[in-house]
Amino acid sequence: MKVLVLGAGGWVGRAVIARLSETHTVRAFDRGQEGWDAWLDIDGEWTGGEIVHGDISDPAVVDAAVEGMDAVVHAAVYFPEEDEKGVTAFKINVLGCWNVLDAARRHGIRRVVHIGSCQTEHPRDIFFTADVRRPDAGLYGTTKRLQEEMCRIFSEDGGLRIIVFRSDYVVDTRLGLGRYREKLGPESGHPTRNGWVCRHDLAEACRLAVENVQIDFDIFHIVGTPEADASCNVARSREVLGLTYQGNLEQYR
Repeated sequence: MKVLVLGAGGWVGRAVIARLSETHTVRAFDRGQEGWDAWLDIDGEWTGGEIVHGDISDPAVVDAAVEGMDAVVHAAVYFPEEDEKGVTAFKINVLGCWNVLDAARRHGIRRVVHIGSCQTEHPRDIFFTADVRRPDAGLYGTTKRLQEEMCRIFSEDGGLRIIVFRSDYVVDTRLGLGRYREKLGPESGHPTRNGWVCRHDLAEACRLAVENVQIDFDIFHIVGTPEADASCNVARSREVLGLTYQGNLEQYR
């Protein structure tokens, strides 16, 4: 299949394009050379397919990137700083997601995979099914929840076949690093906590979702810690999607 990965230069995106390019033709999209090079020292050069730079908030740019693809993995995200007034966060996370979904609908894309975000444990001890929404009203949490709601709408009204992944904190168990480049483990002050997932497991989930032909719409928590089964629907990622978690998180407890 021909798969477009948006946010391909990011912490998650790099793992996704590495996994997908093993069996599919990948077009990697990121905002620019600076964003593309952010993890170059960790992941090295990627030569597995076409690389495209552009602004995800520009509908014409997104339309051109989507054209000719069979599937789309939307992993692009903006993490606002504390002094962020919200303009960039909404521009990238909300408008960007809208552009991706709208272009996918117009081009008849077979499968959209959206990398969402959510807590593993609800602050009010409510079990996270697919229908229980992310409860926090912060800037980042709100934009991620709006993305998920847009996915629901485009599935129900637009006919898109969409799988949403709710990841919590993404680490790399092979390298022993977290998203902020912190070393994992108790000796460095970062022992394994409930909610972690290895980015390579998330990448494998994307591959399974891209290739899945049975699911029209679904939302899965993607979490690698065993205790997550008690608080969210991560078990369905194994039972329905067929994901086997390989990341060894226990080594960092």
